[in-house]
Amino acid sequence: HLCLYISQSTFAISSFRFMATNDLMMELQKDSIKLDEDSEKKVVKMLLKLLEDKNGEVQNLAVKCLGPLVGKVKEYQVEIIVDTLCTNMLSDKEQLRDISSIGLKTVISELPPASTGSAMTANVCKKITAQLTGAIGKQEDVSVQLEALDILSDMLSRLGGTLYSFHSSILNCLLPQLTSPRLAVRKRAIIALGHLVLTCSGNIFSELTEHLLAELKRNESTSTTRTYIQCVAGISREAGHRIGEHLEKIIPLIVRYCNVEDDELREYCFQAFESFVRRIFICRDRCPKEIDPHIPNVMELCLKYITFDPNYNYDNEEEEEEEMMETENGEDEEQESDDEYSDDDDISWKVRRSAAKCLEAIVSSRHDLLQDFYKTLSPVLISRFKEREENVRADIFSAYISLLKQTLPIQSWLHASDASGKDDVPLTMLQKQVPNIVKALHKQLKEKSIKSRQGCFSLLTELANVLPGCLADHIPALVPGIVFSLADKSSSSNMRIDTLSFLHVLLCNHQPEVFHPHIKSLLPPVVACIGDPFYKITSEALLVTQQLVKVIRPLDKSCTFDAKPYVKDLFPGTLKRLKAADIDQEVKERAISCMGQIICNLGDHLSTDLQPTLKIFLERLKNEITRLTTVKVLTLIASSPLKINLRPILGEGFPILASFLRKNQRALKLSTLTALDILVKNYSDSLQPAMIESVLTELPALITENDMHVSQVAIMFLTTLAKVYPSCISKISGSVLAEIFQLVHSPLLQGGALNAIIDFFQALVLTKTATMGYSELMKQLTAPVYSSGSAEASVMLHKQAYYSVAKCVAALSSACPKEVPAIVNQFIQDGKNPKSSSAVKVLAFLSLAEMGRTMNLSAQRELKTVILEAFSSPSEEVKSAASYALGNISVGNLKEYLPFMLKEIGSQPKRQYLLLHSLKEVISSSTANGLEPYVEDIWALLFKHCECTEEGTRNVVAECLGKLTLVNPSELLPRLKKQLSSGSPHARSTVVTAIKFTIADQPQPIDALLKGCIGDFLKTLQDPDLNVRRVALAMFNSAAHNKPSLIRDLLNVVLPSLYNETNVRRELIREVEMGPFKHTVDDGLDVRKAAFECMYTLLESCLDRLDIYEYLNHVEDGLKDHYDIRMLTFIMLARLSTLCPSAMLQRLERLIEPLRATCSTKVKAGSVKQEFEKQDELKRSAMRAVAALLTIPEVEKSPAMAEFSSQIRSNPEMASLFESIQKDSVSLPTSESMDMS
Repeated sequence: HLCLYISQSTFAISSFRFMATNDLMMELQKDSIKLDEDSEKKVVKMLLKLLEDKNGEVQNLAVKCLGPLVGKVKEYQVEIIVDTLCTNMLSDKEQLRDISSIGLKTVISELPPASTGSAMTANVCKKITAQLTGAIGKQEDVSVQLEALDILSDMLSRLGGTLYSFHSSILNCLLPQLTSPRLAVRKRAIIALGHLVLTCSGNIFSELTEHLLAELKRNESTSTTRTYIQCVAGISREAGHRIGEHLEKIIPLIVRYCNVEDDELREYCFQAFESFVRRIFICRDRCPKEIDPHIPNVMELCLKYITFDPNYNYDNEEEEEEEMMETENGEDEEQESDDEYSDDDDISWKVRRSAAKCLEAIVSSRHDLLQDFYKTLSPVLISRFKEREENVRADIFSAYISLLKQTLPIQSWLHASDASGKDDVPLTMLQKQVPNIVKALHKQLKEKSIKSRQGCFSLLTELANVLPGCLADHIPALVPGIVFSLADKSSSSNMRIDTLSFLHVLLCNHQPEVFHPHIKSLLPPVVACIGDPFYKITSEALLVTQQLVKVIRPLDKSCTFDAKPYVKDLFPGTLKRLKAADIDQEVKERAISCMGQIICNLGDHLSTDLQPTLKIFLERLKNEITRLTTVKVLTLIASSPLKINLRPILGEGFPILASFLRKNQRALKLSTLTALDILVKNYSDSLQPAMIESVLTELPALITENDMHVSQVAIMFLTTLAKVYPSCISKISGSVLAEIFQLVHSPLLQGGALNAIIDFFQALVLTKTATMGYSELMKQLTAPVYSSGSAEASVMLHKQAYYSVAKCVAALSSACPKEVPAIVNQFIQDGKNPKSSSAVKVLAFLSLAEMGRTMNLSAQRELKTVILEAFSSPSEEVKSAASYALGNISVGNLKEYLPFMLKEIGSQPKRQYLLLHSLKEVISSSTANGLEPYVEDIWALLFKHCECTEEGTRNVVAECLGKLTLVNPSELLPRLKKQLSSGSPHARSTVVTAIKFTIADQPQPIDALLKGCIGDFLKTLQDPDLNVRRVALAMFNSAAHNKPSLIRDLLNVVLPSLYNETNVRRELIREVEMGPFKHTVDDGLDVRKAAFECMYTLLESCLDRLDIYEYLNHVEDGLKDHYDIRMLTFIMLARLSTLCPSAMLQRLERLIEPLRATCSTKVKAGSVKQEFEKQDELKRSAMRAVAALLTIPEVEKSPAMAEFSSQIRSNPEMASLFESIQKDSVSLPTSESMDMS
């Protein structure tokens, strides 16, 4: 009907046509609309006619209709639309040309992506391309050429892979345009070529590069040479990973053109260098080999041309200063000088700017050259801070900020051990350059240019973060600039925010004393900013004020500075913001925090103002939006050493705090418990029993294994109550205790929560409350184990729960020493009694272990016998508990028990394994001084057993050796090293495993010694014995995971051996006959697995030391290996997609094949269930890797990936698997992690 209506109104009023076309667009946008063939024809014909309508608005609407129409009509109708649009593009009418090119762009943007497998897209694209290449070739009308190039670029960027067969003709059509007389045509041809190189084949890429190289060598005219250099830069920006192999020829040519006297050409040369560096460095801080040799050369050129300013004389500093004075005094002089000399023709600033940007690219990609940067680059950049062109100066600041960011010490557990040594050198060099930096910047802090001042503050902020305290001597030089930017009327909002943010960093990173002489000038402008109408300035100013309060009167050290005069400045401005209800949420919160800090640090100077302010806090406590911040502030005030009087608000405030404990907001519960804890400690005399009871009723609900941290904080609060208010403990309802006992018996209890419960029980038993004495608590603790004495009843308890109960028993016993003999005796009888269930015996031995560690149990004569008898128990749990007990009891009395244990190890081969476990407990838990007299005996004994054939025993011996070495590393580590030359492979494997146990993730005295000799232990990676190589890999993995600094410098030597172990060894594969079946066994699998685990760990800790292409070769081999290895390599691929996307793009075609093979494998019909599950897990893991690869930018431009994606979508099984993986990844953290420690 609409079509009919539009066609009838062809000669009618244009507004009718407009409305009818609008209605048509609305209809087409609905998913429900279905057109039959006849309607399709009419609609298409009608719309194409409307594109030629005289009314521009009708034309615009008709173009908008094309988008939704493309998806609703058949392919040949889309082809008719495209044909007409292409013909119209060559029309003489400018308006029709414009509307047709918009139409073509609309159609291209709506075509379904090639990955959906739609044939229509390919056919339509081919039609458009043939017409466009023809239009571009015709030189007559430049505007047609420009539009055609634009559309071609659009198509190549979105659907480049589909035009595969046209790539060659597109290239031949675009290359001549690079010499077009019109620069706009050249520019668009470069953009189109950039999109082409993403998807074209290697041959076409080489053809393009060869053409560019030949033209650059010919150097026909400067104008075309500029274009060709821009083209090389454009290609590098779009597909940097492909240009790497041609750099050897390209860079020398561009270096040559840098020396030509043409500023524009030089600018393009530096832009090209920048694109090479930015796009070709592929990992976080590693450039590939291709650009490496050229970096020094490029840097030298950058440093030369960053100072290139032939038309300006910087030498006369005094003149410059006078000039600045004049500029400040009046504007007339400036205008006169402008008339005398014009800078319009001078474009040397473009060269300086592009050189600065190139330097920034080098700095941000080459962490390994940091020391060189500080030697050569840093002084030059500092000398250029005086640059006269504002834009260039901004880029120089930006380059220096990049240098500072590279220098920032990496704050993480991974590099904690690297803190000493090499990383200090750049920081020391920077420290020496700080005076020059401040000298170069402090004048600019008072310049009129806001952009320059912002650049200075950004740079100084970064400097203060990298080297805290480095500006201490320069505060007098910086303060005037800070005050000027805050008080200057012409400063923009962002200028003030940047200044305040720098001041905040400065105050946080320096000692309070250095600011005291300047408080008088700093405080007024900051307080004025609190009153600023713009909320972001107010918010930042409140943050600075809070820090200033800590500076004016630090509470953690004595200070002679008199803070009293400044209270009258600080308090009123903050109070005004605190009272206001109609302000931004962030300002409200910061006003509360700032006032809290004022009361905490200066509360004794507030006199009558204090109580009304506290009343405002009470109001804020009742408000849902501000209550969390207020609770934190009350905690701060309550813990102030000034003993602020909070009593007037406690009566009303305490019940409000109690009510917060039943809210759902977790952060509020935790903060409230902390606040209540500090209030009970510091204001115990002001709290009524009713107040305490209101809190106690809320506690049982908080103690649950579902949230261990909240439980821990709640129990710590109970402990405080038990110590401060022993009388209220009788009111602790049975339900609180019941929850705590349930927690003790939970398998999840450990660490902080367990320690909190132990402290609570000790405090509780000391209150001597009637129903909560020693015997009652013991009874409830051990009830689940003793109930009915049968094994069945106690099966409910998890292994971990026995350890928790034993620790609590020991804690209660240490609080009540009088009860100890009886309870120890009871446990000994339980252990001896043959009728005791194994659960009772386990608890008895574990409790004796925990008590024996801190008490001397030597009075119990039969203890040794009972433990040794238990070593023969049929239950493995009882044996293990008895072994643990003997070790821990020995810790409490080394003199009596250790010689006895060593004698038993020597004389009892059957019990050796358990006795060695006891010895391990002794070595792990005793002090170095206590063990000193026995070290030689233990060492000799362990080496007698290091060649034991049982691997389990050897591992315990190795752990004992490793931990014993930590007692006296300087003497014992060389002895371990000597044993490496031992003839027995078993002995060597024990020694290497022992080294693994000396490596921990915390800094230790042994680290420096280990660093010196770990190379000798790593030589066992080439050991002829397979098992020795396996344990050497485990040791290497432990070092890479816990202390990368030990092995970073050895990687060049170690990596070949590591990679060698990833290869399948045919000689280690054998066939075993199992009845009628033959089964293949691969003895080298465990070693390969260990090698791949090491490779994964190196990704996290030593990525900058790996040649990623060499690394990927071995990952590719792993993708075709055994099930276990493939699972590992799939996880590695997912991680590599995040860390080294460009390298992955280059190898995509080789990586996709094994992934495709895994995803399409079918399990044989008669296979067992495990085989199906195994294959299923393998497919899921492979699909996770595919999902990770798809997150790499520009991956969709790869034809191989596009084809695989379309295969996944078209296969229902693969498609549903892919969808489920994507759903999982949304709910999980982004990075796949695999703990190999």
